Amino acid sequence: MRLVRSLGLRGLALLGATALCIALSGIVATPGGSAQAGGSLEERKLPMRFTWVACQPDCRGWISAIGIVTADSPTDFDNFIRGRELGGATIVLDSSGGSVNDSITLGRHFRKLGLMTTVGTSIQTHTAQGDRASVASEAYCESMCVFLLLSGKTRYVPEAAHVRVHQIWMGDRADDAKAASYSAQDLMIVERDIGRLAKYTFDMGGAGDLLSLSLNVPPWEELHELSREELRLTNLVTTDMVAEVLPPTGGSVLPTVALTAKPTKDRFVSSTVDAEENRPSAKSTKTAEAVVPTGGAAAAPAQ
Repeated sequence: MRLVRSLGLRGLALLGATALCIALSGIVATPGGSAQAGGSLEERKLPMRFTWVACQPDCRGWISAIGIVTADSPTDFDNFIRGRELGGATIVLDSSGGSVNDSITLGRHFRKLGLMTTVGTSIQTHTAQGDRASVASEAYCESMCVFLLLSGKTRYVPEAAHVRVHQIWMGDRADDAKAASYSAQDLMIVERDIGRLAKYTFDMGGAGDLLSLSLNVPPWEELHELSREELRLTNLVTTDMVAEVLPPTGGSVLPTVALTAKPTKDRFVSSTVDAEENRPSAKSTKTAEAVVPTGGAAAAPAQ
């Protein structure tokens, strides 16, 4: 992923997109029918999209959130929930991260609604009895997505899911971080956003270990994938029972067969603008890029 001019903990904000966007849809074959995953690796690098998945006929359903968090995401979510009774619902995440400040804002919206969180992609299964929805467990929650996961009142991570973190850095210098130069203003921005992230982490009930694990991974190293032990150590997981976050009927967690491509390195990006106090327009917001030029590094958008 490519960070746009913003800082980002490799797990806080999504680095733009990869040099190559490989779209691999997760396909699951089930007895008596066929199933298709609702997301792809390419979708995870587009702006976050919220959809309601109805697991008819006998369960309530859940919210699917796929893609990177941008300046528009909090407003998009507000528009999505308008007129819906979604208090206490589950949001299923498949994301490479995104803007730090906007992710914090979005995560606070999730907590205010009392949402539960998990990692996965929605699957639509076609059977003789009709369409059925379920969740494929092999999915990715990276960078700022990890902190969205933390916002859930109840949090479940399936065994096959990949939860990965990294360090905050200046987004426009993450590709050659050691050779780049930095100003006092740059350092101020990094430290400010680490402070914001720390406060958010503790407000959500997370442990300092999550910040420690993230901040120990510089941009020139691969993202760190959290082990089952680390998921518990950081308080990212509050239950090992999928039934606590997903409907028992038509909403079971299924293994995927084809979502196997390893995402390229991503970094958290932290906005250089105070998104909570003076949110700029979507075009000028410092955040991860949504579209990547094929065969090369994505350039940071103009300030």
